[in-house]
Amino acid sequence: MTESSSPPLADLLQAAVTTVGGTERPGQTAMAQAVAEAIDDSSHLLVQAGTGTGKSLGYLVPALAHGERVVVATATLALQRQLVERDLPRTVEALHPLLRRRPEFAMLKGRSNYLCLHRLHEGVPQEDADEAGLFDPFEAATPTSKLGKDLLRLRDWSDETETGDRDDLSPGVSDRAWSQVSVTSRECLGASKCAYGAECFAEAARERAKLADVVVTNHALLAIDAIEGAPVLPSHEVLIVDEAHELVSRVTGVASGELTPGQVNRAVRRAAKLVNEQAADALQTASEGFERLMELALPGRLEKIPEDLGYALMALRDAARTVISALGATRDASVKDEDAIRKQALGSVENIHQVAERIVEGSEYDVVWYERHDRFGASLRVAPLSVSGLLREKLFEDRSVVLTSATLKLGGDFNGVAASLGLAPESQQDPEGGEETAPRWQGLDVGSPFDYSKQGILYVAKHLAQPGRDGSRADMLDELAELVEAAGGRTLGLFSSMRAAQAAAEELRGRLDAPILLQGEETLGELIRAFAADARTCLFGTLSLWQGVDVPGPSCQLVVMDRVPFPRPDDPLMSARQKAVEEAGGNGFMAVAATHAALLMAQGAGRLVRASDDRGIVAVLDPRVERARYGSFLRKSMPDFWYTTDRNQVRRSLAAIDAAAKAQGA
Repeated sequence: MTESSSPPLADLLQAAVTTVGGTERPGQTAMAQAVAEAIDDSSHLLVQAGTGTGKSLGYLVPALAHGERVVVATATLALQRQLVERDLPRTVEALHPLLRRRPEFAMLKGRSNYLCLHRLHEGVPQEDADEAGLFDPFEAATPTSKLGKDLLRLRDWSDETETGDRDDLSPGVSDRAWSQVSVTSRECLGASKCAYGAECFAEAARERAKLADVVVTNHALLAIDAIEGAPVLPSHEVLIVDEAHELVSRVTGVASGELTPGQVNRAVRRAAKLVNEQAADALQTASEGFERLMELALPGRLEKIPEDLGYALMALRDAARTVISALGATRDASVKDEDAIRKQALGSVENIHQVAERIVEGSEYDVVWYERHDRFGASLRVAPLSVSGLLREKLFEDRSVVLTSATLKLGGDFNGVAASLGLAPESQQDPEGGEETAPRWQGLDVGSPFDYSKQGILYVAKHLAQPGRDGSRADMLDELAELVEAAGGRTLGLFSSMRAAQAAAEELRGRLDAPILLQGEETLGELIRAFAADARTCLFGTLSLWQGVDVPGPSCQLVVMDRVPFPRPDDPLMSARQKAVEEAGGNGFMAVAATHAALLMAQGAGRLVRASDDRGIVAVLDPRVERARYGSFLRKSMPDFWYTTDRNQVRRSLAAIDAAAKAQGA
């Protein structure tokens, strides 16, 4: 059914909102109308929709009304589940009588998210099993061990589950256990060659997606579909990217490569029994040469590949190519389950060949660097200098794209986020849409139903000393302790590093009676539940807390940021991107470092007001937000809270908020 024969959009939206038990909001109505117009004229839309707007209905209703297939890509599992388990069923039920059709929907993830029946019944290929000390993990793992219990539960679950989706298993299992019963796309035998192909959960999910009107997926799978040239999503006319502030980071991750000695050694072991001795020896020799170099590797960017590393990578590339050819030419009927072993070996060696060749070729659009991890040792990494050109070419062709988030306007406009996506500044678009211009788009801020200026205060502690590189900040810890005490606990502490979060937790545990929870001491879900359950409790942590906490009510009435979360000065990728902007005549600091910080601060400040009756304070313990030239850019990126630098006023406000919460029994 086409959009022109559908009922009026306003009627559809009202029906959907009524069914979910909500009320229509002006921002949601404006968003739905803008999404419908973008779909109709095949243009693109960036829409900022604040917390509480109801943005999922704001895009689902016009997309379903249009009648063409739509893919919705999100960054987090929580939103995927919300869409598939709550929003879509209710919306479809509400629109069915008006549309006179019942749109179908499905979720699709990467193959490793689904239980592999071949792995489950045939066991792990021998090389991996030997590595784990488990030739047949189901027999070798003792029933009383954690791994054994997980594997037995997975076997029982395989007879009950309809989806095989790891996220449908509750409680979950360890990564180690899941790796025994799942495969990557490189390792998969393919439905036509696998004895369990007809029952494959991953293939069934793909088939459901092909028949669905709405396919819910994640940013990573969207990136793989767009940039790797192997379609995994069904063809679609509309793409909606929710949590779009995360898209560039997720696409960068998919477009990156890594080589480690352990990874190369695993590939050697997997291939050794399947190819001739000469090919295996060549890969072994190349692996040993690479490992010797990596033992001496120092962290940092490699603007030019050192000669010895170049030779080592060429040896790896050439040896891997020989092994790949050999793997395709030989078969050994005496090797049990050889197809699965061969497929896994081939996937490992192909990855080494691909990454080594990419680094050797030395594209000016790639950044190469060494990393060193205390536990895992050194790794060699490569990532694109920018993904904007990739996104412009692959994402915005042949479909209408809607990108939405609570934080897309940085410094007061959409241009920073648009540039990262390969879109021209809004004011510089060619109205004729010539071939050489970037795709047409518009930005829309539909606001929030919350009255930020009356519900929250943004406090910048301008009297504190500027943060230094040594990390020790006694005055900041004094300020933090006083704020937490005035708030009666109720504090979410967002820190720029785990070291800073740990130091603050240790210091305040010795000073205050309020319980201090620290990220890493328990699972994130358990920490958030404990934080929400007791208003006196504080929760301190780093990056995932800046974006992943949704605790409305009196348990979170003070959000503290210890400092502006600029990227580390030694971050090879971010510093390379900053340098590239400067060489092109732009302001690298503002385009990269300040934009990165503004996005995180906007997300962090958004943790405070999650409901219409929430009240509280966002405290930034970094005077640069008030004193530095870029401070106004950072402040404009955050919700429109009432702004102050008066520390006494803030303490009085916190005391009043605490007293009101206690009077209500919280």
